[in-house]
Amino acid sequence: MDVLSILTLFFSFLISVLFISSYWRKHKKYQNLPPGPTPLPLLGNLNYVTRDGKHFRELSQKHGPVFTIWQLSEPIVVLCGYDVVKDALINHADQFSGRPYLAVVDFYSQGYSFPNVHGLRWSQLRRFTLTSLRNFGMGKTTMEERVLKEGQNLLQAVADTGGKPFNPLNLIGCAIGNIVSTMLLGEQFQYKDKKLQDLITTTRKHILNTHSRLHQFGNMFPILLNLPGLRQKIFREATEMTSFVKEYIQSHKKNLNINSPKDFIDFFLLKMKEEEPDADTNFSEKTLLWTIVALLAAGTETTTSTLKYCLTVMAHYPEVQEKVQQEIDEVTGSVRLPGIMDRAQMPYTNAVIHETQRLMDLAPIAHYHAVTQDTEFRGYTLPKGTRVIPFISSVLNDPTQWETPDDFNPNHFLDDKGQFRARPAFMVFSAGKRICAGENLARMELFLLFCSLMKQFTFSRVPETNPYKGKALRDNKWPLIWSSPLCAVPRNTSSK
Repeated sequence: MDVLSILTLFFSFLISVLFISSYWRKHKKYQNLPPGPTPLPLLGNLNYVTRDGKHFRELSQKHGPVFTIWQLSEPIVVLCGYDVVKDALINHADQFSGRPYLAVVDFYSQGYSFPNVHGLRWSQLRRFTLTSLRNFGMGKTTMEERVLKEGQNLLQAVADTGGKPFNPLNLIGCAIGNIVSTMLLGEQFQYKDKKLQDLITTTRKHILNTHSRLHQFGNMFPILLNLPGLRQKIFREATEMTSFVKEYIQSHKKNLNINSPKDFIDFFLLKMKEEEPDADTNFSEKTLLWTIVALLAAGTETTTSTLKYCLTVMAHYPEVQEKVQQEIDEVTGSVRLPGIMDRAQMPYTNAVIHETQRLMDLAPIAHYHAVTQDTEFRGYTLPKGTRVIPFISSVLNDPTQWETPDDFNPNHFLDDKGQFRARPAFMVFSAGKRICAGENLARMELFLLFCSLMKQFTFSRVPETNPYKGKALRDNKWPLIWSSPLCAVPRNTSSK
């Protein structure tokens, strides 16, 4: 046997030993994980790792409400049902408040992406963000006034359609985009302004890209991010988004008035000036950039899609729409539009909005979580850093929590006396320490804009389109949101 053959055998043996040793260490580390489907060597359970979790109900029935799937050689623990998700996110809030390493996001944001930061940086940024938004009016009368003012623009834009078929998605996007832009960027636009259209389009493309197969592929195989062509393709939408935001940051830096901050960027820039002597500060221009990107993404597209879906549901349930309109008219009379203080006197309308959000099931798995320390949970051991999916869809459709989970049923949120009742399983904004930071604003926008539209118009589906009910509405939500036209006929409320 020649020297080359001996060296080949030696290195083959060495690689085999290293592989077996690595496998044994990993097996020992994860030996007390929850059960799950048998993974393929090296590949894991890639057929089960999807953005909508479409296989999770079946797996839960087979393996229990806490089970493990594998993405290549990394485990993902999935939590199903209200009891289990609540136990993790609320009863064990600290342990389940982490975020896992996601190669693509961490690569292009250099670890500054707001939804994915954790530890001290996350707690400081979240506290500052909530405080700044409250100072700017979130949850106060000033914010209600902004939403109602923008609502007038939306009503006029819908009226201009003249009752003809149109897709409300873009007009709603303009209204929501303006509300969020005013808070974050300090600018309000005309609906046809190219800057506003660029904001809507760029944000939507950025969100869709983060959910794309190519994005997932980059997370699974980070080494591929070293290939310039592929990296550029994966990061294209993120680059467009950051370029849009950077222009506003630079403009704000030039025109900053330290005595009169007008929006979130100004508040952040002032905080940066306070922190300048601290070399380890978490308040930097890079942090500002990615915080704005995250807030634009979270604050525009989700609320836009939800409000379009609300109108679509009303078009498919005209008897519900009529009852909502009757309640609004009784409370507000013939002239004024509904305000946030009317919500307590509109239990049915409030229930309809909540039930629409539940049925919509906007983010079935939301963002991945990670345990912040070795965690004992439900008889299993989750090592520090283990990725976790709280399957929110299983909470919103849990038959132990909802009387008719597959139906559109506003009575889910009404008590025996017809008064609104909150349901703890209503986790559309997630729960625990990672609950959506913009929840209060989103709730206000949905209520005020939905009620304004219901008071002024009756929405109907285009006659040649198929009617949907209950589960069919949920299963076809994205085509209905993205491309389904509606007709908005003005109501005569002068005699109400």
